[in-house]
Amino acid sequence: MTGAGYLAVDSGGSGLRAVVGSPGLGPLARAASDVPVRTGGRGIDPGHFLEQLVPMARAMCAEAGLERLDTAAIGAAGMASLGDALRAELPDGLARELGITRAVLAADAVTAYVGALGPRPGAVIAAGTGLIAIGTDLAGWRRADGWGYLLGDCGGGAWIGRAGLEAAFRAHDGRAGGSARLLADAEEMFGPVTGLPGQVYPRADRAAVLASFAPRVGACAEDGDPVAVDIVREAARHMADSAAAVCPAEGAPAVGCTGGLLGLGEVLLAPLDERLAELLPDVRRVAAEGGPLDGAVRLAEDLSAGPLALPSDERMLCVTSAGGTDVTLTADTRT
Repeated sequence: MTGAGYLAVDSGGSGLRAVVGSPGLGPLARAASDVPVRTGGRGIDPGHFLEQLVPMARAMCAEAGLERLDTAAIGAAGMASLGDALRAELPDGLARELGITRAVLAADAVTAYVGALGPRPGAVIAAGTGLIAIGTDLAGWRRADGWGYLLGDCGGGAWIGRAGLEAAFRAHDGRAGGSARLLADAEEMFGPVTGLPGQVYPRADRAAVLASFAPRVGACAEDGDPVAVDIVREAARHMADSAAAVCPAEGAPAVGCTGGLLGLGEVLLAPLDERLAELLPDVRRVAAEGGPLDGAVRLAEDLSAGPLALPSDERMLCVTSAGGTDVTLTADTRT
């Protein structure tokens, strides 16, 4: 049996993924659930979080031969705005159920950043169903967008999908700005567009439904459909604008991109690079080293070794211990 280990978690809208590992040995076992952690009046539900995570962690420990866990890194979607109850109750719950004495609680944008760039200055665009940009100069954090598909997430998958479906409806109606190709793709995917509002509006996962059409918009853009090309280029512009808003002004920091939307390929990445070059001529876009779960693993391993080389933030990134907050990061900011 191996001695003490760590737990790393990535919790989001599609469920929960977790890893246990040991410093020096890396990840030893993995598990996943496709049930998202509930949110309610108190925000992210700490009870439901533990209900899912604890049996998963115990099973992984048995598989990996770990005697105990003493450190955890939890990355969760909604941590910044919906994480008050989680921050208040999760550390004690992890200690009680798993013996974990120190935990870093982070917004999923932070774990995406760490997974993409590690603990160095720069900016990361996390582009999936939604979109958020996060940047740090290692003294504080800045974020741009990530306000949800109704109020923002400009350039994300739901934004692209909604714009593509709007173009389909315009073609159906005979209005300017329509695309017959996008109309055909929408009806192939969803059936007659006249029935689409009834399919979308009642659903709780409306953003995911809209984002499911983004790959069709990307494919149409690759084939040269002018409306689709304009949509994808505008999405790239939004992405670059958000990165520029959070990128450190000093030095030559890197910009990383992560998330499923990058699967659209060069039709999106080429105009993104063009816009980044206009806004940030001294900055280069780099390939992400890993994803949000990799970022959580990195945080867990670094926390096991000592203080984190990243700025503290009440909502974005904080290190806690059972019974209180243990500020062991390099700075404290409320940016």
